[in-house]
Amino acid sequence: MPLAYKIAPSILSADFARLGEEVRNVENAGADLIHFDVMDGHFVPNLSFGIPVLEAVRKITALPLDVHLMIDDPQRYLEQFVKAGANSISVHAEVCQDIPLIAHHMHELGIRACVAINPETEPSRVLDAAHHLDMILVMSVHPGFGGQGFIPESIGKLEAIRRELKGKGLELDLEIDGGIKVDNIRQVAQGGANVFVSGSGIFGHNDYAEIIRRMRGQLKALEQEDKP
Repeated sequence: MPLAYKIAPSILSADFARLGEEVRNVENAGADLIHFDVMDGHFVPNLSFGIPVLEAVRKITALPLDVHLMIDDPQRYLEQFVKAGANSISVHAEVCQDIPLIAHHMHELGIRACVAINPETEPSRVLDAAHHLDMILVMSVHPGFGGQGFIPESIGKLEAIRRELKGKGLELDLEIDGGIKVDNIRQVAQGGANVFVSGSGIFGHNDYAEIIRRMRGQLKALEQEDKP
């Protein structure tokens, strides 16, 4: 059975002055996950929100919270983010010396274990440990700032990762984050992604339900094409 397509609005692009309303609106619009970007000003040159905001979001939505830790030494904070409500956590391969160990820790905490790779990172860094993971996150922009343009070479990386996963007999979720919009979601799905993080691609529009409907329309058309 093919992996389900999932749309994950990134609240880094939401209106923080009315964050609760924004989260409820994308949930009502048909989002599958809420993507939660954490930046520490060290691993990436920017700061965002952290545990208190995650706790607040957890209280107002039943959707899974997909936490992306763009931070140094993520192992130190896993338990705190899980207690705050995370359902899955992505840590970066670039700062994790032992991916199987941190994946085991995440599983012990009862969450999905995910690893992210930056645009310049070779897929082998995460593929060697793929059998320990539930999801791989491919960054299609340089992490740290919202609103960047999609890096086209990311599609080739998705294709290579999906091909290697199939060769290993693994059906992992493959998430893509950065510059995902209506006009390219079908192309990245063709590359092998099935979880689509979109910030300004959703929150930059007035009608969240309409933009998510259009994204799903692109994915549905691809499914129809693939049917024999």
